[in-house]
Amino acid sequence: MEYNVIEKFLSIDGEGPTAGEIATFIRFGGCNLCCKWCDTAYSIDGKIKGQTLNKEDIYRYIKDNGTKNVTLTGGEPLIQEDIEELIYFLAKDSELLIHIETNGSIPFYNFKKIENLDNVSFILDYKLPSSGMENKMDMKNYKVVSKKDVCKFVIETMEDLIKAKEIVEKFSLTEKCLVYFSPITTSIEPALIVDFMKRNKMNNIRLQIQLHKIIWSPETREV
Repeated sequence: MEYNVIEKFLSIDGEGPTAGEIATFIRFGGCNLCCKWCDTAYSIDGKIKGQTLNKEDIYRYIKDNGTKNVTLTGGEPLIQEDIEELIYFLAKDSELLIHIETNGSIPFYNFKKIENLDNVSFILDYKLPSSGMENKMDMKNYKVVSKKDVCKFVIETMEDLIKAKEIVEKFSLTEKCLVYFSPITTSIEPALIVDFMKRNKMNNIRLQIQLHKIIWSPETREV
């Protein structure tokens, strides 16, 4: 099986549990959603042709970079044909820690071959009202997340923030997994989110600012 990899690069994790650490990124073309504020909109329609790589090619690139952290992203990784086989192949290397960035609409619990692998984590991005895609969420995902997974909320408005609190509480997410609030800093002041967290005594939630958008221009690709 060969995969359409539209970007592959070595950088730092800009967010999530390994933020600030070097990582190898593999970006696939194609997404089943179209969020209003998507910062990788060029990857959505799947028409961009990058490199056609098989699982051995991808593994070799990761190992040549010398990183333990691997992020599979997009687009939407979980809609790629035979993606489970690629993830399982990479995960056989116990030195690797594999993060799969997924948009919350794909039932990751159906990927039985990889669901319980210790070095594979799902980073679920719950789509809040400002995304225009909230109705696409598979809510069972948020019932079955585990302690090695992450739930991320990209926040553009106060309405988003209120809804994020509702979802965190409804699914007891802070008891199940890591939880991050990620502001779109051009639309909402991070300080407003901090104040909201303080007022509502929201423990075990992390505010995260995307490091790669501070280090480089937000429009810079492959960082």
